[in-house]
Amino acid sequence: MIFDAHLDLAYNALRGREVLRPAREQVTDAEGIPTVGLPDLRAGHVTRICATIFCEPKRGGPTGYTTPAEAFEMATAQLDWYHAQFDAGEMKLIDSTSGGASDSSRAIEAIILLEGADPMRTPDDVAHFFARGVRVVGLAWKRTRYAGGTGEPGPLTPEGVELVRELDRVGMIHDASHLAEESFWQLLKLTDGPIVASHSNARALVPTDRQLSDDMARAVASRGGIIGINFFDKFLVPPAEYGRRRATLDDVVTHVRHFCNVIGSTRHVGLGTDMDGGLGREQIPVEIQTSADLPRVADALRANGFDDTDVQNIMGENWTRFFEQNLK
Repeated sequence: MIFDAHLDLAYNALRGREVLRPAREQVTDAEGIPTVGLPDLRAGHVTRICATIFCEPKRGGPTGYTTPAEAFEMATAQLDWYHAQFDAGEMKLIDSTSGGASDSSRAIEAIILLEGADPMRTPDDVAHFFARGVRVVGLAWKRTRYAGGTGEPGPLTPEGVELVRELDRVGMIHDASHLAEESFWQLLKLTDGPIVASHSNARALVPTDRQLSDDMARAVASRGGIIGINFFDKFLVPPAEYGRRRATLDDVVTHVRHFCNVIGSTRHVGLGTDMDGGLGREQIPVEIQTSADLPRVADALRANGFDDTDVQNIMGENWTRFFEQNLK
């Protein structure tokens, strides 16, 4: 059983990638060769995922939202796509420890994660998204109305503080990936709720604000949270080597080992590949063609000295245990 905690399936489907088909049958687009389709996930024994909602803001490009209302509409369209897959038996919504309604053996179990909170027009929308199955929320992507984010530092805004309180009241899980460091530490002071970093790597190896510092990693682990390793080569390869070689599974293992050493345990690290997040096959580890190849990560972990229990934890058990303990 493999658990991938960050896949932008609906975002990709609505922009033209045919994610219900194997990646090899999809058309290469401006973002590269597709790597994720539901058949690839099944072939790779990826039985559980965090299925994300990602709404891109308009930042000089031709598309994207400019208002909270537009972000809400984009998020609603992605939610509608997921619910269509739940109804069709392609996927199964997991929104509590009791699971979802589908009995289809082919259904991929999905916890819905909102990446960037701008679609929440006001705190009143939190209950609406919760009722539709969202269980994890990241306040930022880049800067949002609620928090500083990647490349755009800053604290939580007053609106962000208010939103965190409502997220906690309803029972959402917080995703710290993309949060600016000041916002990260402020969030931890503000909430006692569960926190993860669904798709973040080690800043000690790739020193940008998109990654987690060692102190941030320890803080996530101290709350019982999990860090998902991102497969984007720019977040895996040291800056001096980036662009001169492809990322490999040894780079993935290096980030896994770093976090396990910093935290002192293998029970707080997992996968959050984001390998369809605005990129293609050329920008993920060279050994991985599609999600069907994710079992090779387990082979790489074993080849680098991780025992079977550690491998099972990292490949899926850590995420499963976390959600069993924290889904409301």
